[in-house]
Amino acid sequence: MTKTISQINEKIKKGKVVVVTAEEMIKIVKKYGIKKASEKVDVVTTGTFAPMCSSGMIINIGKTNPRIKLGGGECFLNGVPAYCGLAAGDIFLGATALPLSDPKNNPHPGKFKYGGAHVIHDFVAKKNIKLSAKAYGTDCYPAKKLEKFININEVKDAILFNVRNCSQNYNVAVNLGQKTLYTYMGVLLPKLGNASYCSAGQLSPLLNDPYYETIGIGTKIFLGGGIGYIVGPGTQHRPQVKRAKNGIPLEPAGTLSVRGNLKQMKPEWLEPVSLLGYGVSLRVGIGVPIPILNEKIAKFTAIKDEDILAPVVDYSQEYPYFKKTKKLGFVNYKELRSGKIKILGKEVSTFGLSNYQKAKEIALILKKWIKSKRFFLTECVERLPLSER
Repeated sequence: MTKTISQINEKIKKGKVVVVTAEEMIKIVKKYGIKKASEKVDVVTTGTFAPMCSSGMIINIGKTNPRIKLGGGECFLNGVPAYCGLAAGDIFLGATALPLSDPKNNPHPGKFKYGGAHVIHDFVAKKNIKLSAKAYGTDCYPAKKLEKFININEVKDAILFNVRNCSQNYNVAVNLGQKTLYTYMGVLLPKLGNASYCSAGQLSPLLNDPYYETIGIGTKIFLGGGIGYIVGPGTQHRPQVKRAKNGIPLEPAGTLSVRGNLKQMKPEWLEPVSLLGYGVSLRVGIGVPIPILNEKIAKFTAIKDEDILAPVVDYSQEYPYFKKTKKLGFVNYKELRSGKIKILGKEVSTFGLSNYQKAKEIALILKKWIKSKRFFLTECVERLPLSER
């Protein structure tokens, strides 16, 4: 039996849709089997809440009096440098941007207290943000300096635009070296002192649709507590990697680029994080609905943590993504979440940067939105590429 998205949307409209989370789908498939589960369930919701460095916001401050051309000048938001090489009133702020005063040349500068991610969070929380800008002045934009407070309710546009989110599987990071490493995967202790990972595993969107059967350009999603859309494959999207028999990639593969209206979002789903000795990042909440159009998709959405293998990689050595990377083996996400794994015969403690409970909450919120007719599914206008671009 096959279904279409329009048929599922009709069920949503009539209040007859059956929606479950990816975690719930595992139990349903175990109880009823793939065939009956695919007939019974219409939508499976997924979720993830983890640091996603390649995120940022675009704001438009509108016209000022006197007028100023930000493009070509320089500007700061709460002391954090933003990019204004666009038009007169457009500003882009990246999540990992840091104040110029931060000791970037110090290899272990401690915990960064405030950066782009913090500004984005405060902006969504409706706090006033100090804008400081300098420009060269033109006949139509004569002002050369601007200092004012801006608020999300007052700016013309506020957009979350993330160029790489939702990595499809990821490394388990370890350190075989002799000194402590301060990385985007957290603090890695020497001599296999610990291991870090960053994925929602069985709840993760792209692991529930490994060949992008339903996820693509135009897919409507939960983004930062509001509604957003997938606008294309993210940077470093590389789906042509070795996969297990169940379709799950055995190293980082697909990624998503997403966009949404910041004025709809909530600060608890865009959370800043300071990484010791590395910098700042932004935890982003994303939930993707997967329509159960056939048995094949139903089977993918029943993937379990113990069936998802992640590669163990030594971060004391180079680990190029586009060359052959030496791996220390594979572990599954059930083992990772237990708090202990075995690597090279040694028992190693694990910690996760991805918050599984928050991912579960996102999947439940999206389920509620669909059942309450607040959220309808969209047909993607183009599937994500399955080969290198």
